[in-house]
Amino acid sequence: MAIRRALISVSDKTGIVEFARELAAAGVQIISTGGTHGLLEKEGIPVIGISEVTGFPEIMDGRVKTLHPAVHSGLLAVRDNEEHQRAIRELGLDYIDLVVVNLYPFAATIAKPDVTYEDAIENIDIGGPTMLRSAAKNHAFVTVVVDAADYEGVLSEIRQDGDTTLDTRKRLAAKVFRHTGAYDALIGDYLSKLGGDPLPERYTVTYEKVQDLRYGENPHQRAAFYRRPLAEAGNVTTAEQLHGKELSYNNINDANAALAIVKEFSEPAVVAVKHMNPCGVGVGADIHEACRKAYAADPTSIFGGIVAANRTIGAETATLLSEIFLEIILAPDFTPEALDILSRKKNIRLLRTGELAAAAGRKSDWVVTSVEGGMVVQESDVHSISEADLKVVTERQPTAEEMKQLLFGWKVVKHVKSNAILLAKDDMTVGVGAGQMNRVGAARIAIEQAGEQAKGAALASDAFFPMGDTVELAAKAGITAIIQPGGSIKDEESIRAANEHGIAMVFTGVRHFKH
Repeated sequence: MAIRRALISVSDKTGIVEFARELAAAGVQIISTGGTHGLLEKEGIPVIGISEVTGFPEIMDGRVKTLHPAVHSGLLAVRDNEEHQRAIRELGLDYIDLVVVNLYPFAATIAKPDVTYEDAIENIDIGGPTMLRSAAKNHAFVTVVVDAADYEGVLSEIRQDGDTTLDTRKRLAAKVFRHTGAYDALIGDYLSKLGGDPLPERYTVTYEKVQDLRYGENPHQRAAFYRRPLAEAGNVTTAEQLHGKELSYNNINDANAALAIVKEFSEPAVVAVKHMNPCGVGVGADIHEACRKAYAADPTSIFGGIVAANRTIGAETATLLSEIFLEIILAPDFTPEALDILSRKKNIRLLRTGELAAAAGRKSDWVVTSVEGGMVVQESDVHSISEADLKVVTERQPTAEEMKQLLFGWKVVKHVKSNAILLAKDDMTVGVGAGQMNRVGAARIAIEQAGEQAKGAALASDAFFPMGDTVELAAKAGITAIIQPGGSIKDEESIRAANEHGIAMVFTGVRHFKH
């Protein structure tokens, strides 16, 4: 069957004039609504208004115009069903063979910082999704287009055969249901949050594909990279890649981890990450000093790692980083000189994030983690502390310098896989024990890595000590201060051990498990 009649109603009018002009030239009758009708008419394209089809005016500021049997009968009629054909004839209706619709810009509307509730509600499309769903349901006979990227493909088939193929109509129908499903999910999420119900009885999320990936964690696993429609700036999904190969699955996860850590700091900071754990973190008077410290923290593990900075990278820092084999460097920006230096390395990925909000300015978000057969959802861990939040539980108070290192270590250890122990000294990490089955094992790894640097260092633990053995190990290594959540039934054992060795220990009252 040839396409004889098309209904076009689009909010995004990209390419629609050229598309409609070719349809008209092919003898297709075009029906349209509102602004689309006005545009096509202005461009000299033959078009009839929706009211001429329905015999009913557009009313209520356009809220009611296509919700009419003359429209939906033409979309839903099964062309080889005798009863449907009889109803079309007796009621004086006609088929609609092609629907081209895109929806009110709800996402763009609620993305505006000054959006009002009334404006958001007014941008919930009703007629558009209804027409799309009707046409997509009846894709055996009706072609439906929701994406301007499909205009040329549809035109190509019409030029050749006067109609589209069933395979094309199936593909376009599937795209429609994905599109309307995502649209409804966004509306549902917006209204749920307004209603104070962020964890409703049905949790529906939607993401847009950024790119296909060569593979997942390993070469035998398929993967793709998706972005949330309203993702805020300053993260890996919104970063601009300035140079290098495409990101891989592991690159994306490591880059996300590095940014999460560097956002903990308002002062100049650099973070090196390997396998989603920090291998070196440093802060300094400027970004170059911070970078030197992050490198010195673990010159071995940084090899092949990911580095994130929270300040623009200049030529001096770029020169230092160019001497290391790195997969990715992320920063708010790069000076032209730095970009020139680093771009000489063919494969390194350089990502410009834009300004990064420090921890104090970050809002909690919802984190979705898949499990077999389902998912778990939780708030992101943006909890931060200050010195005033800490409880000194030992006879000795931390010195000002020890307190500084304790707070530094606490910011980082929350991002280390549990069980986690981290040693900090001179505004840098000197030992990291990650992902161990027991806490004293994590402490041994961190202390061994630190070597002589453990003397005078501060120790941070992501969760409480189940007994005093970690304190004893810390004392033997020369550690002088400890920060931990507290809350164990054997807290007194740890406090007693700290007092015996002259270690200052503070409790946060908050743990930071990371699985």
